[in-house]
Amino acid sequence: MGKIEDDDVMARLEAALYSAGRPLTIEELIKASGTESRTKTLALMTNLVKKTKTVFKAIEVASLPDGSYVFQLKPEFNTVIRKYASKPLLPTATLKTLSYIAYMQPVSSKRLVEVRGSGVYMHLKLLQQLDYIEHQNVGRLKIYNTTEKFQKYFGIQGDKDILKQKLFTKVRSSSQAIQQQTPEASTEPLTQTSQ
Repeated sequence: MGKIEDDDVMARLEAALYSAGRPLTIEELIKASGTESRTKTLALMTNLVKKTKTVFKAIEVASLPDGSYVFQLKPEFNTVIRKYASKPLLPTATLKTLSYIAYMQPVSSKRLVEVRGSGVYMHLKLLQQLDYIEHQNVGRLKIYNTTEKFQKYFGIQGDKDILKQKLFTKVRSSSQAIQQQTPEASTEPLTQTSQ
């Protein structure tokens, strides 16, 4: 391929990553590039990752642990720009799954399906692609935890156990405050009168 064709392939990769709004696998990027060459596509992606690191200050093309690539805002800018975002960072259902994992971790895949339903498998796939969660195999079960990237991305600092304790204490104190504000119900049994 000549220089102009390489530029065209690079432009196709940039366009695919930008418009997808989610991580793309190398197979998807090969299709988008039109090269039909894994080696060529990987080489161009490596160049694109390096290029975005030197050219842009707030955005990046990142290689994720599962081998996929994503065009994203650098985590340190999330809190600054969140109010300007027109779409949510994650779909609501996926965010609820992530919240459940963060609060209940470590949590098994079986428990996640019981609580969140069978759609949880798609949520887990996306959350793993984004490197917000990780799992360990225990027999036939997968046990999920949040990652350091999750903590960094959402601005959470500290040990997972300490964070869970803080969250539990906060939830408990707010529910106790609500109970103290509501008038106590009568302890006498309700009886139905006939008229």
